[in-house]
Amino acid sequence: MPSTPAPDAPRLLLMSPEDNCLIARTTLAAGETVTIDGAATILPEAIPLGYKVARHALRPGDKVLRYGALIGTVTTEVAIGAMLHTHNLVSDYIPTYTLGEDAHSFIGSTH
Repeated sequence: MPSTPAPDAPRLLLMSPEDNCLIARTTLAAGETVTIDGAATILPEAIPLGYKVARHALRPGDKVLRYGALIGTVTTEVAIGAMLHTHNLVSDYIPTYTLGEDAHSFIGSTH
């Protein structure tokens, strides 16, 4: 009896239905096509494992939800499929004194 291969696991993980970000389950390359909410989306940049990806286009001031909880505020335009990180997202729960002098990386972090 021939076996049917298991379908590929999604490369992006939605933690909660109300989230507007997804989590990369693997490292994703710039220009790679992924499916976001049923639509093929070309990633505008590389996304490291575990990083957040915009589920839809976001504007400055938009709040980002992960696990259904507010985690930060967008500081610049973010395209669907773009990485969400300290270069375009400010934390709403981590004090700024934990950030390095560039205000984009955590003290002691290489990212």
